[in-house]
Amino acid sequence: MLIALCICIVIILLLLMKIIVMKRSAAEIAEKYKEITSTDTNAIIGIKSRDKDMMRLATELNNTLVNVRSAYHRYSEGAMEMKMAITNISHDLRTPLTAILGHLALLKKEDKSPEVNKTLDIIEDRAQYMKKLTEELFEYSVILSSDGEAVKEKVLINQVLEDSLMNHYAALTQKGIEPEVDITEEQVIRNVNRQQVDRIFSNLMSNALKYSGGDLKISLTPDGKVTFTNKAPGLTKLDVEKLFNRFYTVESARNSTGLGLAIVRKFVEENGGKIEASYEDEMLSIVIRF
Repeated sequence: MLIALCICIVIILLLLMKIIVMKRSAAEIAEKYKEITSTDTNAIIGIKSRDKDMMRLATELNNTLVNVRSAYHRYSEGAMEMKMAITNISHDLRTPLTAILGHLALLKKEDKSPEVNKTLDIIEDRAQYMKKLTEELFEYSVILSSDGEAVKEKVLINQVLEDSLMNHYAALTQKGIEPEVDITEEQVIRNVNRQQVDRIFSNLMSNALKYSGGDLKISLTPDGKVTFTNKAPGLTKLDVEKLFNRFYTVESARNSTGLGLAIVRKFVEENGGKIEASYEDEMLSIVIRF
């Protein structure tokens, strides 16, 4: 009986030692895995334990790390090649489109029949459309390819918003939109890139020109909340959920690639802000919080 008890104690002690060793090995694997995955390195997981199961676990994790690194490198190279291809293609398209528009302008000065004039107007409209899409695509590809962080400074958001409104006021009123403006008199100062913030507001103004059913409300609150609201009867909640997606278009915005709002979202996030869109009772609201 005593011998059996001693054997049981020895077995229990051996099991406890094995459990302790396995726990230490598991902790070692977890620590090294975290270190390796948080840095750009080709290191692999090595453990001191000679336990076969722990060694097999480390080997499987190393195989997974190698596969993940390989896939990531392929993705990075492919993404960069795609960005460069888009940049080059869009750049190559701009020159012939500009030439086409130039020749159209000269041709329109010649004596022609009303039917020919009408056809030339259609061609010019489509060429301008293509030029606009190409410029948006080129600009977006440049933004994506840029690795440097934009220079930031203390910017008075009130002033940038007012300037953008004045720059677009003629286009808005020409379309019959009389904007209702409520900009706080309290200075809203944020550490942002001025050019990017100006582009944010400019794109939102252009978006209002495309979507608005005849009205536009713009507000800025003291806490840095900017809201653009307009009636947009041609949209659905599904459209609104995808407004910030690249290249997404809706029926009422056929003259847009969807890049305008994608650029807005990228610039807002780069400047530490948040952006969201909502749609209720045919009213589209885009809210930015700086």
